[in-house]
Amino acid sequence: MPVDADIAKMLAAAKAAGIPALSEGTPEQARANYSRAPKPTGDALARVEDRVIPGPAGDLSIRIYADSMDTDLPTIAFFHGGGWVLSSIDGHDSLARRLAARTGALVVSVEYRLAPEHPFPAPHDDCWAATAWLAENAASLGGDPGRLSIAGDSAGANLAAGVALRARDEGLPLNYQLLIYPCLDDHQTRPSMVDNAAGYFLSAADMAWFWDQFVPAEHRDNPYAVPARATDLTGLAPAHIQTAEYDPLRDEGEEWAARMNAAGTPATVTRFDGAVHGFIGRWEQMSRALEAHDEFADIVKPNL
Repeated sequence: MPVDADIAKMLAAAKAAGIPALSEGTPEQARANYSRAPKPTGDALARVEDRVIPGPAGDLSIRIYADSMDTDLPTIAFFHGGGWVLSSIDGHDSLARRLAARTGALVVSVEYRLAPEHPFPAPHDDCWAATAWLAENAASLGGDPGRLSIAGDSAGANLAAGVALRARDEGLPLNYQLLIYPCLDDHQTRPSMVDNAAGYFLSAADMAWFWDQFVPAEHRDNPYAVPARATDLTGLAPAHIQTAEYDPLRDEGEEWAARMNAAGTPATVTRFDGAVHGFIGRWEQMSRALEAHDEFADIVKPNL
C-alpha cells in the first residue's frame, strides 16, 4: 500500500529540514540531531524509579516502570534503539512507559554503553548482565524472576536477539521476546534493503554506518553481535516481531521469524503496511503506531 498519510507528512518535513545523512557526519553530530527530534508525551504510571546495578564495567543504570504497585509482576528487560550509537533511557522513556502501560509488566530499561566509544561486545555484555541480574533479583523490584522476557526496538531488538541466543546457550530461562523492527544482519542484500534504500527515515547507508560503529570486523561472525550468523535457532524463547513495509530492515525481521518457526521455536510477525522504520515510537505524529501498541496488550501481554 502507499506510505501512510501521516508518515508521508513526516517524511516531507524531514526532507525539507535538510538533516545530513548519518554516513556524512560524526557520532556527535548524529546525537545532536537525534536530541532535537520531537519525543511523544509519556504515559503516567504508578511507578518510575531509577536504580544502579552491577555491570561488567562498573555501575549500570536502569529505569524501572510499572503501572501497578503490585509485586510478582511479569518482567521485561528493555533495550532501546538508536543504532547502538544514539539514544538512552531518557530518549526512549516514552516507549518504555507505553510498553509498561499496555503489557502490565514491570519494564526495566537498560542504559547500555554506546558505540563507537564502546563497540561490541560492550553493549551486548551490558544487556546480558542486566538480564542475568533480573533473573536473580527481579523480586527486589516487584517483578517475578520466573517470568522474565526481553524486548527492544531496532538496535535494541538486535541486542535482545543476541541476549536470547546467549540465554539459550547459558541456560537462563526467558519467557518471551518482543523484537520491534530488528536489525539482525550486516549483509545488505535482501529486497527490502534495496527497495527501501533511501527516502524512508532509515537508509541503507545509515544502516551500514551504524554497523561499522558497532561491530569490529573480527566480530562480524559472532551471532551475539550479528544474530543472522546463528545456525541454530532451536530452544529460543518464543517471539513476536513487528516490521514496517517501507523499512530497509523488514525482510531480515520476517526471515528471522520464519527461521525460528522452521527450528520449532514459536514466532509470530506483523508487517505494518504503509509504515517506516521508527514509527512505533512516534505515535503523536504517526497514528499507525497505536495499532502496534495494541499488540503489546493483545499479543505480548498474554505470553508474559
